[in-house]
Amino acid sequence: MNPTDLPADVVQAAATDNLLSAVRAIAQGPLAQRAQAIDEGAYPIDLVTQLAKMGAMSAHIDQPGRPGDYMTTIAAMAEVGKVCGATSFLMWQQAVSALYLFGSANEAMRGERLQRHLRGELIGATGMSNPMKGFAGIEKMLLKATPVEGGYRVNGTLPWVSNLAQEHSLGTVAAVEGSTERAVMFMLPCNAPGVTLKTCPKFSGMEGTGTYAVQCKDVFIGADDILGDPCKPYLRGIRGAFVLLQCGIAAGIIQGAIDSMWAVEDQLGHVNQFLDDRPDQLQAELDDLLGRVVELAKTPYDSSNAYFIDVLNARIEGGELCMRAATSALMHQGARGYLMQSDVQRRVREAQFVAIVTPAIKHLRKEVATLCAEDMPA
Repeated sequence: MNPTDLPADVVQAAATDNLLSAVRAIAQGPLAQRAQAIDEGAYPIDLVTQLAKMGAMSAHIDQPGRPGDYMTTIAAMAEVGKVCGATSFLMWQQAVSALYLFGSANEAMRGERLQRHLRGELIGATGMSNPMKGFAGIEKMLLKATPVEGGYRVNGTLPWVSNLAQEHSLGTVAAVEGSTERAVMFMLPCNAPGVTLKTCPKFSGMEGTGTYAVQCKDVFIGADDILGDPCKPYLRGIRGAFVLLQCGIAAGIIQGAIDSMWAVEDQLGHVNQFLDDRPDQLQAELDDLLGRVVELAKTPYDSSNAYFIDVLNARIEGGELCMRAATSALMHQGARGYLMQSDVQRRVREAQFVAIVTPAIKHLRKEVATLCAEDMPA
């Protein structure tokens, strides 16, 4: 039988299995050998690019003859996250950048630029930590855009942006000068005149994420670089997908922690049985969470508050389960898990990152409370 005669769902399943097998081979092979070095500062852009060229961060984007599949991208991130949370986070950056381009009404974004991104020829990042906090009233917007002929002049500094290099671009937002509400979202090339990447203070882990402060001084943003103007309606259409994709990072770290508990069960199970959060219990909780993520992934562009609340709650649970699983893995492994170069010790710091990266657990809870209050009858 010719493969083209197979039902579409069978062809899709086969393609997914092949992709995830290829991702797993990279994760368990070269990535596993370099995970400690990445934690200490080695930026794995070669592996990120290889994964991008394979389609590991583009399966969620609709293509001619193939609808987007968010669970495939999430699963690919989880396969990598079991081995290295930092690299899974970089995959999320690339996947979200594709979402930005795909979700824009600007044809300059959706055409060849998007296709090059999906092919792994362009690497992207998201500089949305400050804008998201700004929209939530947590902090002030740090980038300011002044309208000029043909576009905007942007000034300001974003303190923490990852997956950056001179040839990369990041999606971010600037408040428009002269307006109290309007903001514009755009792709910012790191090599644009007026853009400077500045080294950040040393982190406790995940140093190899290509993270810099991004300084903008009179940077011109033209029409072809605009993602959404004004940006709030544009962001509402992709907000659920943005947050949902982060569940792949959490799922990988949680599964890695569970696997490390089972790894010592034969030796230490006789005493580990007295610990809370045993691996079978955590596995059941993770499976339940992933079941809900699967359902949410069927309608990633649902812009309703009810859907977004469900996504936020899944992301909250993922962050909290990350912390519990990583801590329990350390308890299960004992002294060997406390060694500085232990995978278990590294995973504790990766889990802490999932809990505080934007949107952090406290930010997520604030958003849920705000949305629930909006939906309350007057």
